Amino acid sequence: MKSMYLFLIACLIAAVTTGQDSSRSIGLKEAVETAIRNNLEVKQQELLMETAEINWKQAKAERFPSLSAFANHGTNQGRSIDPFTNAFINQQVSYASYGLNTAVTLFNGLGILNNIKANALGYEGRRWELQQVKDNVTLNVILAYLQVLSNTDQLIQSGNTRGVSSKQIERLEILNRQGAIAPSLLSDLRGQLASDELLLINNQNALNSSKLLLSQLMNVPYVKELEVERMNLEEFNPEYKASVEEIYILAMKQLAVVKAANLMKQSSEKAVRSAKGDLLPSLGLSGQVNTNYSNAASRDILVNSMEDSTGYVLINGSKSAVIVSRQNFTNEKIKYNDQLSNNLFTSVNLGLRIPIFNGLQSRTRVRQAQITQKNYEYIEQTTLIRLKQNIEQAWFNMVAAKERYQALLQQMNAFTESFKAAEVRFAAGAGTSVDYIIAKNNLDRANINLISARYDFLLRTKVLDYYQGKPLW
Repeated sequence: MKSMYLFLIACLIAAVTTGQDSSRSIGLKEAVETAIRNNLEVKQQELLMETAEINWKQAKAERFPSLSAFANHGTNQGRSIDPFTNAFINQQVSYASYGLNTAVTLFNGLGILNNIKANALGYEGRRWELQQVKDNVTLNVILAYLQVLSNTDQLIQSGNTRGVSSKQIERLEILNRQGAIAPSLLSDLRGQLASDELLLINNQNALNSSKLLLSQLMNVPYVKELEVERMNLEEFNPEYKASVEEIYILAMKQLAVVKAANLMKQSSEKAVRSAKGDLLPSLGLSGQVNTNYSNAASRDILVNSMEDSTGYVLINGSKSAVIVSRQNFTNEKIKYNDQLSNNLFTSVNLGLRIPIFNGLQSRTRVRQAQITQKNYEYIEQTTLIRLKQNIEQAWFNMVAAKERYQALLQQMNAFTESFKAAEVRFAAGAGTSVDYIIAKNNLDRANINLISARYDFLLRTKVLDYYQGKPLW
């Protein structure tokens, strides 16, 4: 039994802990960081940036000389050429050759230099494209975050509305049991309570839907108990001083999508110059060091010298002996290291290559690079045009949201006074339930619409802040 109690207590603690973890609130900054960390598009863009960085490093490495080494070992049988004497022999020969080759391009029409610049600009462009993807994720999360807050406030407001109706019903039920009111008044209020409960259900569903969207943007499992930290709206001011032109000028200087488009255009311009380098002569320097070995290589070594008589000759009638000097040699295999030293060969070559005709491949590459450049010019122009259009649309949406908020604020103040008067009359029995319900519904709608308008204005201002590069939290 004691073990059972301990088990139940442990389960209870685990359940409480789980409930606390699942319902913990999340801040805007944490939500944005989580979304960026888990976003697959961000990860893909990071890979593209890494690829661009590798291409840039490879382009820089093309400035350095190439260096390669080779080693060959083999055996010939039968009639073959002796690699040591280059004479024909008919025996088994084992051979080896070694060498180092190096080459460097001295000039190729500035193709290498322009290719380095093109890849450097391409890398910077990819880096800003990555930032643009992160900015898009950030903006979407902020909008979803504010929508959760808006739906939360609307849910609270609808709960308060239901509470007011519930208290009125409790009061009318007492009066109805005393026979002090007509039963229809109680029925009307019960119908209003049902409407309030339906509004509460709809707002709860809207809140759950906005939490689901926020969870999807963060790419985390959906938790119904997810809570978001409140934002300080006490100093809410429905004013925005920046004009469209001011926002557009700042956006062109700071926005990642503009920088990315401009850098990619510059990269394409350098790529055209790099391709044109193939049409010009190129100058290169190369060198090599070679040596070889053969087991058939041998040399004669002097052992001694001897004098032999080969006969005589008559000189003035006298016989004189003919003495011939003879040298004795022995044949010896040349050592491996000696052959490598003796057969060492070096060369240096300065070469000029003049392109004349290669099936129009170079000119085709130039033309393709020019088309790519023109495409990036169009992309930059389109980016700026769409940016101006989006800013104009966002600014007009902000103005419309501000005007809507101000109008709803006046409406709510008016309906508040109207509801207070209707509530007093209804409580005193001087007003009808219809008048009370109408006044209450008007105030409820005004409160909910005002909440929606307030957050809508915040959404619009956040978009404009984004275009200006301002902090979004």
